Amino acid sequence: MANFDRRITLAMTGASGAQYGLRLLDCLVQANCQIQFLISEAARVVVDTETELELPGDDELEDFLLLNFDAEPGQIEVNSSRDWFSSVASGSGCPGSMVICPASGGTLSAIACGASNNLIERAADVAIKEKGQLIVVPRETPLSEIHLENMLKLARLGVTVLPAMPGFYQAPQTIDDLVDFVVARILDHLGIEQSLLPRWGS
Repeated sequence: MANFDRRITLAMTGASGAQYGLRLLDCLVQANCQIQFLISEAARVVVDTETELELPGDDELEDFLLLNFDAEPGQIEVNSSRDWFSSVASGSGCPGSMVICPASGGTLSAIACGASNNLIERAADVAIKEKGQLIVVPRETPLSEIHLENMLKLARLGVTVLPAMPGFYQAPQTIDDLVDFVVARILDHLGIEQSLLPRWGS
């Protein structure tokens, strides 16, 4: 089995913007990270609607991702939403960093309240209680007072709230350029070297 530089949990939930999560997965594989991959049922619907990927069921998803993202054996581990024996469900075994991309308003609400109704919410709860790194990437507009209050609560707990708001100073030419802008900012906060986005002033 290959030696990976670090372990990261990547979760995708049911907000629009599946391209952000899939591009981030690709970049994490290229950066030699081992990824604990979690995807909600709503996120599967979004992937089906917004991309050309046809994701198989949980039993076949890991092999599908390893093949389609050119990953090493064991580099992507898929856990179902009810797999309470997954390492991400416990502070004793969870990775030090977790990204939820995209993060739905419902997921933000559940995390802010400590609901832990599924593995994604539990993994985020673990990241907060263990004082690990948690990055949430909301993709919603407009934002209601409920959304803003939940984001403020999470930010005060040390969570990085990184909305999917691409900039335009890099003169994007394609949608992929806009996706890469957001993914590059996520990688920056993870401390992973990236060449997707030139540094300001460079």
